[in-house]
Formats: sequence, structure tokens, C-alpha cells
Amino acid sequence: MIFRSLATAAGATIVAAIALIALFLLIRAVPSIRANEANFFTSTEFSTGDANHLRFGIRDLFMVTVLSSVFALAIAVPLGVGIALFLTQYAPKTLSRPFSILVDLLAAVPSIVFGLWGYLVLAKRLVPLENLLNDDLGWFFLFKNGNVSIGGGGTIFTAGVVLAVMILPIITSVSREVFNLTPRAHIEAAQALGATKWEVVRMTVLPYGRSGVIAGSMLGLGRALGETIAVLVVLRTATKAGHWSLFDGGYTFASKIASAASEFSQALPTGAYIAAGFVLFVLTFLVNALARIAAGGKVNG
Repeated sequence: MIFRSLATAAGATIVAAIALIALFLLIRAVPSIRANEANFFTSTEFSTGDANHLRFGIRDLFMVTVLSSVFALAIAVPLGVGIALFLTQYAPKTLSRPFSILVDLLAAVPSIVFGLWGYLVLAKRLVPLENLLNDDLGWFFLFKNGNVSIGGGGTIFTAGVVLAVMILPIITSVSREVFNLTPRAHIEAAQALGATKWEVVRMTVLPYGRSGVIAGSMLGLGRALGETIAVLVVLRTATKAGHWSLFDGGYTFASKIASAASEFSQALPTGAYIAAGFVLFVLTFLVNALARIAAGGKVNG
């Protein structure tokens, strides 16, 4: 009874902490939202310099956050799953062990290092690819002209690539562990039926690890949604509204809050940024809830 009570209390602590965080954000955000002179959900403005005339909205923040994170996920998931399959199913142990360590060590690189690498090295090298996509696929909304110049780099496209590299170790690590836990009997049964190596992977390893891949992907997406410093360094500011193009610039929720953190001296302007933080909190919560549903309520292994 004592152990059960302690375990229940430990679990309730997490729920209580999340509820208190949400309550704090909501209480601090409501006065600013009431004083807001623009539409909170559709406005592209974010002007908090005058506490008596607040005009702020999350439309562009939401667009940049979602576009950069989903684009990063689209790059990192196939790469992460491919690396995990190679390490668990194809590579010899003498190669898979040191290679796995290298992938895991990538997660230890500080965000600011990724940001500087993206800004100083990667951005200008991606410009030819971005121009090619813009010229050939500009009719599609994701590749049309954005609100910043492609030539200078610093677009959502660049930020997405940097975020993909940052979340790759998380997706690879979780996928690798789940693939390693595939029951040996399932693999041997497929081999007994004459399945090739790829057929064994397709019929046993991938179906068993599906929920684990989804869980790892959502962990990576959560990291991408909340990433601050790297995105703040890489993304260029924009003076115009975004167009849901990968060649837009601007701020994510997290980078916008970080960029103004030194100015949090008045309650109402600060509440505007807290309101944006509350939306990010809810967005992350919904993403993880949907991932749990998509994974069937459990993670194999």
C-alpha cells in the first residue's frame, strides 16, 4: 500500500506540474490578449513596444514553427530509419557499435554550434539548391518566392535542414533500440519461408518497430518545435508577412520569445510573449497526444 501510494504520487507529480505550467501561462496571457488591438490568431503583427497599444498575433510564428519542424521531420525520419535499419540488420557488429556511438554523440553537440554551422557554412551552400527548387517548382506554394531573399540564405529551408540534423540522433536511437527488440522467432519464421533480407525487414522488423519509429519521430518533432538558439541564429528576420513558403524568413514561437527576453519588464508586453508560449505549449501537447494515438497507445519493446 505504501509503495502504491508513493508510485501514484510520483505519477501525479508530472500531471500536476504540467497543469500548473499551463495554468501559469494562461493566467499571465489572458490580460494581454484582452488588451490586444489585433486578432491574436490571424494577425501577422507582433508589436509590444507600447503597453497601451498592443498589437500582436501568432499567424507568422505558427507558420514558421510548423513549416520548419515538419520539413525537418520529412528529412530526418527516412534518414533515421534507414540508419537504424543499417546498424541493426545489415552492418557487422565491428562497424555498428562505433557508428552507433557516433550517431548518439551528435545529440551532445550544443544548439549554438548547430546554429553557427547553419549560418556560416550551410546557408550559402544550400542557395543553389534553393534557387533550383524555386525556378523549377515555384508554381507549388512551398517553393514559391518568400518574404526574404534566397541569395542570403537564412530561410525556413535552411532552418529545417539544421533542425533535421539536430533531431536525427533521437529518431535513430529510438528506432535502433526498437528494431533490435524484434522477436528472433519472427525473423526466423520469415527466413524459413524463404524470405530475402529485405522481405524479412519489411515483414517483421518494420511492422514491429512502427510504434517505436512514430514515438521517436514525435520526440524529434517536439525538439524541433521548441528549438530556440539554432533557429534564432539561422533564420533571417522578415519585414513582410509569410506565404507558407520554405523560402520565407521570420521567427518561430521559441526564437521570438528568446529574442525579446531581455525586454520583459512590463506585465502586458511580457504577457504577449507568454501567450505565444502558451500556444506552443498546447501545440506540443497535441502533437504528442496524436502520436500516442497513431502508435496505437503503446510502444513495442
